[in-house]
Amino acid sequence: MTDAGRSARFVAWANAVLVAGVSPDEAALQIRLDDPPHRVDGLPLGDGQSLTVVLAWLARSPVWTVRLVLPVPGDPVGLPGPGPLASAALAGGEAALLGDPTGRSYGIVPVVDESEVRWTAYDAGPAEVAPALPSLAEADRGLAEALRDATERLTRLDVARLPSGAATSLAALRDGRLDGSGLAPGYPPRAYALLVRARRLRVVSGLAFGDDGGAVTASEAAARRAALEDLERAARHAETAAYNAVFEERTARSG
Repeated sequence: MTDAGRSARFVAWANAVLVAGVSPDEAALQIRLDDPPHRVDGLPLGDGQSLTVVLAWLARSPVWTVRLVLPVPGDPVGLPGPGPLASAALAGGEAALLGDPTGRSYGIVPVVDESEVRWTAYDAGPAEVAPALPSLAEADRGLAEALRDATERLTRLDVARLPSGAATSLAALRDGRLDGSGLAPGYPPRAYALLVRARRLRVVSGLAFGDDGGAVTASEAAARRAALEDLERAARHAETAAYNAVFEERTARSG
């Protein structure tokens, strides 16, 4: 994934509404982009609400927190535990976590059909015991370490070759054409920098997953895949941390 998913866009622009004075109308347009209409079910506002209404509701209290999770099977990072939210987030690979001023939290997950994007809100448990997510600094270090480790492991195995046909994607990557859409107003510059690096490494690892590279044996192929999986995990955690940088800064200030 090189472009922001819908939950990532929601988190970025909801935080912009909360901290940077962006209007709910403008934020809703940036979340929707070329999608059909978005509707949100399951929040206290009632079902079928527009993004603008939901964002305006959040803007009534700056105490709201909005975070991104990008879970995958085997790595449900940031999810509160098994249940309907975890199932929906794992199926879609994304969710936005909302913590309200009363201490209640929700996870909202988008599902797309031909006529609309429907977000469903699930109970995410008490906001004060929200699952830990990597900080910006932790994710930055983790990404650097994972890149060094993957490079060493793949070089040692001599199986770092990318699939044939990857040249076009690599050229687009070098030109910045696969960096995807960015964050929103109010984010620190270091979050932008980490997001770009994370996305580029997710592209590289995705390309490398296309075949077994120079692996000859099954054990070489398995070792190569393990190295790439570790790199992809670190890059996904870094992308999550970049989108959650505003939440992290607000938490640090309030603490």
